[in-house]
Amino acid sequence: MFRMRSKQLFILILTLVLVSSCGSKKKVASGDNQSGRNENSPAEAQKERLPAKSYTDVVEGYIDGYAEIAKEEMRLYRIPASITLAQGILESGAGRGELTRRANNHFGIKCHDWQGDKVYHDDDRSQECFRKYNDSKYSYRDHSLFLSERRRYADLFDLDPDDYEAWAKGLRAAGYATDRKYPAKLIDLIERYQLDRFDDEVLGKKGSNMAVKQNSSNNYIVQKGDTLYSIARRFNLTVENLQKTNNLSSTDIAVGQELNVQSAPNKF
Repeated sequence: MFRMRSKQLFILILTLVLVSSCGSKKKVASGDNQSGRNENSPAEAQKERLPAKSYTDVVEGYIDGYAEIAKEEMRLYRIPASITLAQGILESGAGRGELTRRANNHFGIKCHDWQGDKVYHDDDRSQECFRKYNDSKYSYRDHSLFLSERRRYADLFDLDPDDYEAWAKGLRAAGYATDRKYPAKLIDLIERYQLDRFDDEVLGKKGSNMAVKQNSSNNYIVQKGDTLYSIARRFNLTVENLQKTNNLSSTDIAVGQELNVQSAPNKF
């Protein structure tokens, strides 16, 4: 009788131990799952809330970074700055293309008789030879030389320097690109981002596109093609500065909208 009760007591204790062990394993597994995947991690949650940079923002940043170089090339070689910038945006993926990141090559110019540094990159054929530059500005200069020193592009320089449509079509006709839509792509970029305003600057035209329309010393009327980024740049402000001054919750603005372009006061 005593042995039977002892045996039953042993079985009961063993059962309780097993049940307790299974329960603790489930809790550990659940904890491991959450920490391993960081589903509730504050850092991950913050990362998910960060807005992705739009293509327009990327292009605007590219234009801001290279417009002055394109204008200088236009002064020296008479190639429209609008064309140079549009080609740079298109050929380099607004500076994000692999060839541009690896070689500072913004125009996809291949080696030909190049004596400088080179990289190999898949294009029409596998591992073709492309020119590599120490700085992007040398890519822009080489683009100017590439067009101005080759007879096949000579007719382009008989065109008006502010006729970007004729230049876009002339590039394709001279064999710069085989894509039939190449001229249309350049023209679309120029008109979408008003790149011809840089041609006007070089040529000394103070046209409507270049006029900074202000109805007072501290206010600016948004024009077609403006972005909060470009306006901030024009008035030596930051985007955050403009948003704070104008109580803007995003970077969206509309043509005709009036913005205060005075620096926001510091709050202590």
